[in-house]
Amino acid sequence: MSDQTQFLSLWPTAIMRDHLPSDEAINQALTDEIMRLDNERADFTTDYLEDNLLTSAHPALVWLRECINHAVIRYIQHSAIDYAVDWHLQGWANVNRFGDYHNLHNHPHAWLSGTYYVSVPDMPVDLPGRADRTPGAISFFDPRPQANMAAIKADGQVDPEYRIQPQVGEILVWPAFLHHLVHPNLSQDNRISVSFNVVLRWSDNYLPEH
Repeated sequence: MSDQTQFLSLWPTAIMRDHLPSDEAINQALTDEIMRLDNERADFTTDYLEDNLLTSAHPALVWLRECINHAVIRYIQHSAIDYAVDWHLQGWANVNRFGDYHNLHNHPHAWLSGTYYVSVPDMPVDLPGRADRTPGAISFFDPRPQANMAAIKADGQVDPEYRIQPQVGEILVWPAFLHHLVHPNLSQDNRISVSFNVVLRWSDNYLPEH
């Protein structure tokens, strides 16, 4: 190998995984407020564009909004973006009861998306059938169609799916174009999370230089 050898990592898709400085009291306050809102509206989870949860003045949601903004800043720093980026957050809650799931989707019109996990069940119901189920996990998929078709064993392209089993207090941030799905909740306890979009306020600074 010569001194001229280079290995380029092209077209990366960065997913940030981190824990927020939360505690049981904060997550309980978030749970109480989300369930209160869920009880008031039958379509609270499915009609997620109706209200912006992250504009609430509830103290726990104010805390979460600030934490999400700091997480976005860390993502930007990792991406080596060295100019000012301005955005607003669009947020909604997910209350997944037994059997609930989210189909494959992405988030158009946003730059980044993410989720904070308020409550994650750890006691799934003992069901017959497949032993490889991962209840409540989130799966992300390679955005390059069929990139794995010519992959061989130990090649980084071999698996088009990356699966995460989230934990309470964890936050994930990813590019909004990335397709993902949430596996069914197979617990009698609710799986509660707050998802969000990072929507840019336009600036000509975002235009790439060619």
